[in-house]
Amino acid sequence: MQSVSSAIRAALLTGDPRAKCFATRGVARRWRKGELAFVFDEPMPDQPAWPDEPELLPPNKMPKRGKFGSERARIALWHSLAHIEFVAIDLALDMAGRFGAEMGEEFVSDFLYVAADEAMHHALLARKLESLGSHYGALPAHAGLWEAAHETRNDVAARLAVVPMVLEARGLDVTPATLERVKAAGDEHGAKILARILDDEIRHVGFGTKHFLKVAQESGEDPAEAWKSLVRRHFRGPVKPPFNDSARLAAGLSRDFYEDVAL
Repeated sequence: MQSVSSAIRAALLTGDPRAKCFATRGVARRWRKGELAFVFDEPMPDQPAWPDEPELLPPNKMPKRGKFGSERARIALWHSLAHIEFVAIDLALDMAGRFGAEMGEEFVSDFLYVAADEAMHHALLARKLESLGSHYGALPAHAGLWEAAHETRNDVAARLAVVPMVLEARGLDVTPATLERVKAAGDEHGAKILARILDDEIRHVGFGTKHFLKVAQESGEDPAEAWKSLVRRHFRGPVKPPFNDSARLAAGLSRDFYEDVAL
């Protein structure tokens, strides 16, 4: 029987976006069906395979989107979201493959579930771009999204604190306003995609919070204080309001965590 780590590694090293989505959903399905062994005999790559396009730029070199009403700005929005979800596939796969041995089977199940969701999200957004006459890779994209994974590659608590509980939680904060702008522009199809993503991301943040609480409790640390310390050490940038408190709370992330680290 193939090990789960080798299957995850193969998906991470699949560069073509469509193929990566299929590979990721295949790994999650095979794990769910008991077709992959809980064995970690393959290391995770330092960096996943990515396509030649989009061109990856530093955040300060990214072109401005312009006002949402223009066709160019709409395409830029959907392209940005598609890129975020594409990198999120690798973040979830790496979480399961890198830390699964120490964290256990439930952890692997949760983050392979997340990875399959992110693959579905990317596919929805890629099709949305195609319906607008564009495609994923047509525009430059943010180069810094993998930095959080590299920075926390040796510490599961830090990875959980930064990726689900900061980066994905930020999605809970900003998505509702984006959804309203899309709906106001008359794009009901786009609004439905964003509503689906928001619902799923609450669950993803919840998985991260659940496992972070377990790690903190096992080490005898106060979870909120441990989270603040790790975020200050490993996250580059502010944890800034406004916060979607209700969505964060639904994910188990109370204001005790983030209120006094916000800038």
